[in-house]
Amino acid sequence: MPERNIEFGKYGARGIKGHEAVARQLDALAGYIATPIVARRGLLARLHYLTRTDHARTAARAAGLTVTDRTLRAWLEGTRSPSRKNLERIEQAYRTVRRENVARYLLARLNREGRGTRVEIHPINQSQVDGLRQRVVEFRTLNVRRWDRIVAAWAVGDDQELDDAWVDQVVDLGSQWGQYEYVTNVGFAA
Repeated sequence: MPERNIEFGKYGARGIKGHEAVARQLDALAGYIATPIVARRGLLARLHYLTRTDHARTAARAAGLTVTDRTLRAWLEGTRSPSRKNLERIEQAYRTVRRENVARYLLARLNREGRGTRVEIHPINQSQVDGLRQRVVEFRTLNVRRWDRIVAAWAVGDDQELDDAWVDQVVDLGSQWGQYEYVTNVGFAA
């Protein structure tokens, strides 16, 4: 696709892909548990979230937490501690289930009955680029009205679909949309 950067950062520009910044902001809005999983309190909070109902247990198993009920009970009681690999599985299952649970709520808040949400796009950092190679890339705002594909791709963790959905929204910037493939930050609230 034209406008896609092939050698981003060749001359010292710094930034991240726009869809990664969107995913990071959606993660911040999802409100994950702040206590790290290596702390007992953080582990218990995640395990309670994943085991408090039958629906939550089913979702946790679908997300990759495939340990026996006996093992879960031992972890909750504190008689056994999960291995590092199981801690990673618990964290991944927690994030997956949390995303699925908040996706519908976030979608309603972001779409705002068709009015959409104002998005701030902060351009790439060109402070390390030679002055002759710098280009004028300004701060932009955009009203995104259709969040369905973006939130759905974020909820299932599909990076390629999230990238495609984000680019479909950014093309509304006009002929300059390719300048915002890489950004410093994308900000919005829900």
